[in-house]
Amino acid sequence: MNYDYNTQRKKMALPEYGRNVQKMVDHIKTIEDRTERNRAARTVVQIMGNLNPHLRDMVDFKHKLWDHLALIASFDLDIDPPYPTPEPSKFVEKPKQIPYKQGDIRFLHYGRIIELLIDAACEMEDGDKKEYLTTLIVNQMKKSYITWNRGQVADIVIINDMKILSKGRLQMTDGVKILEVRELIPPVKRKPLGKPHGKQQNKPYNKKKGYSRH
Repeated sequence: MNYDYNTQRKKMALPEYGRNVQKMVDHIKTIEDRTERNRAARTVVQIMGNLNPHLRDMVDFKHKLWDHLALIASFDLDIDPPYPTPEPSKFVEKPKQIPYKQGDIRFLHYGRIIELLIDAACEMEDGDKKEYLTTLIVNQMKKSYITWNRGQVADIVIINDMKILSKGRLQMTDGVKILEVRELIPPVKRKPLGKPHGKQQNKPYNKKKGYSRH
């Protein structure tokens, strides 16, 4: 008996439409009459729309479906679509590279975000908002330090690192509080041990001694 495995089948460009739609599109290519091919293509596009009703909220819903039809057909479908057929290169373009700020990070375990937050805090005016942001910063630094090094750390180490990163511009005030480790990283709760399986046997009763322990 010959089995039809998915791994042995033709790879689908858009698997979300399913194998049957792929077969329909392949069949359209075999239709010799152009009018009949166009009619079949419109029918398949309608089926594709029913399979993906969430796309109806898009402004160019029908245009998107015809683009998908071209992609499923590997851009080898001789029909008269109501929209221009997209270039194959449109679907193989590499994503644009996201620029990343260059420069060394002073403390890897704190990361770039902490440096940016410290810079932002330094630009703020003194007050409750600055103290609140500073509190978030030092506690996140402590949490990151513990997570990275897997050990304890004295608060003075965190404070000194913050001074280094801020170049002395950000200082601890009375309103800034550093939390304890257990508050930053709650201990992992252990699952309670389950009850022993099986029915407990009744112990024999003795009038003088009561229930036996054996």
